[in-house]
Amino acid sequence: MVDGKSFRLADEVRYIQRRAAAHDERIVTIGPFVLFSTETGDAWLLDATDHLAVRVAREGDPEPVHIEDTETTFTVGWKGQYRIEGGTFVYVDGHSGRVTAIFGYPTHKLARLR
Repeated sequence: MVDGKSFRLADEVRYIQRRAAAHDERIVTIGPFVLFSTETGDAWLLDATDHLAVRVAREGDPEPVHIEDTETTFTVGWKGQYRIEGGTFVYVDGHSGRVTAIFGYPTHKLARLR
């Protein structure tokens, strides 16, 4: 549990990046936001309401993510959208429109969080 005054989204992103570096599968939910890491070292920040996504780690290495975090609000530089199709995590890059299908993510757990 985190109260509003001590909550910092950037801290939660760093936590999930550390879990990804350790190749440890974790899922953290905070309101409509989902952060997850995988055994392959990937990690994502998702907005389950609007299906927005930004990768925050790839193969254990942190990825740059833009987060403005103040005491009362935060802004995320979302890079694309996602959807779950059965056992497949599908990511659509907002800039290029490139579609990536990723297998092996905990999609069954993520689908329950919608």
